[in-house]
Amino acid sequence: MNTKETLRQFEATVNDYIQELEDFSLEQLLWKPAEDEWSLGQMHMHLILSAQFMQLRNVALCLAPNGESTGAPVGKTAQGEALFRAGSFPPERVQVPPSPQYTPPQPESKEQIADGLRETVRRMTEIEPKVAAVFDPAPAAQDVSEPSNDQAVELAQRTVAHPRLGGLNALEWFRLIEMHYRHHLLQKKRLVDAWKQA
Repeated sequence: MNTKETLRQFEATVNDYIQELEDFSLEQLLWKPAEDEWSLGQMHMHLILSAQFMQLRNVALCLAPNGESTGAPVGKTAQGEALFRAGSFPPERVQVPPSPQYTPPQPESKEQIADGLRETVRRMTEIEPKVAAVFDPAPAAQDVSEPSNDQAVELAQRTVAHPRLGGLNALEWFRLIEMHYRHHLLQKKRLVDAWKQA
């Protein structure tokens, strides 16, 4: 899947998230099935915050020719290799113990969630031509200055380490955002079903 296809898939997934927001009351978005679980709203905030403050930041770090050094290229873990081979996360529930660093805040409103999702799409759309200029064989958008072959090779090898997946390059961080949003559809379904049974 090239960067444009990844972006199209991401936009479709986000559009579904935004459309389905209409069906949820704020009460439902804030409801948690158990004290140590996330609400539907927190799940949305997690997607927005992780994309904007970790994943997109790391795409930009990998692409910055004179930016902050990411050190020597680091390879992916076995889990990272399997994830990118499959093109998706395994359909398993991942639970992390609550912590101030990881537990997302409750949303203030449905509009905050919708705006955050739209902003993430805007930023993905903005950075896609820069990723394409390095990784996609097709010509990048005309307004993006293409790196020289030597620069492209160097930028393609730059990685930033993910805590569980190992060193990811700009394209892998970009693709991870789309896979992450798609993976959380399982959590969304589980939370919607739990709300109906409560």
